[in-house]
Amino acid sequence: MNPFPIAGLTCRATPSIFERMDFDISHLLEKWEYQPGQVVVRKFTAKDGKEKIQLRVDLGMLQMNTEGRPDGKRPFGHTSLFEYYQARLHKHLAAHHGSDEGFRLKPEECARLQLEALQYHHRYICLLQLEDYPAVVRDTERNLAVFAFVGKHAESADLAWSLQQFQPQLMMILTRARAAQALQSDDYTIAIQQIEEGLEKIRAFYRQSPRSEFLEQSGEVHSLETWLEEIRAKRPLSRREMLEQALSEAVTREDYEKAAQVRDELRNLKSAD
Repeated sequence: MNPFPIAGLTCRATPSIFERMDFDISHLLEKWEYQPGQVVVRKFTAKDGKEKIQLRVDLGMLQMNTEGRPDGKRPFGHTSLFEYYQARLHKHLAAHHGSDEGFRLKPEECARLQLEALQYHHRYICLLQLEDYPAVVRDTERNLAVFAFVGKHAESADLAWSLQQFQPQLMMILTRARAAQALQSDDYTIAIQQIEEGLEKIRAFYRQSPRSEFLEQSGEVHSLETWLEEIRAKRPLSRREMLEQALSEAVTREDYEKAAQVRDELRNLKSAD
């Protein structure tokens, strides 16, 4: 076989058992159609008994674990690169009397953390589609911690921004997961509260970022505001709200006898509170 020099290295295509293996996955893709603009995902149990997620993409599919690092690897013996760099920081703190001065993430280290965060991004997008909201919260909170870690320890503000620019999208997905989880229990009050808090956090991020002008065009803010309006419109009225609405309608109709009756009910409700 002819050598193929790559970046100063000589690589050889070595004959092996792989030459006898069938790598063609066309038969799998033909049975699972790709749908542009949609998240086409499925969960299954693998031969090893572990749950896996598959995401259909235009040129094939992605497969990832539901727990731990999505690709199942253990960088430097840790469950993730993020945990590895956290361990390095702890050693630095121990050697420098609790000071993190001098601990900096280089460009290639930030790039590795960003690639790892992208794996988790693919997974929580799938988990959101599968309505596994606790797992979405787990993965999005994990990536937020990564962004904060890089923001604090990157060599430069530009390096930190390379990850932090994706924070509004991440916070939007976290907000959606938390609110959707509340809606599963028909708790509209908590759902609305989660969305309002999420919106405020996204707005605060933009105001404090070097790209504050992006707030006005934020697709994340627009998406959550629209969803908030929809949830408020669907929210069942409380007993107090129904009585207040009935009172308003009675006054409009000049049905003062009915209005007086409703006022009495409202007073009784307030005294019960």
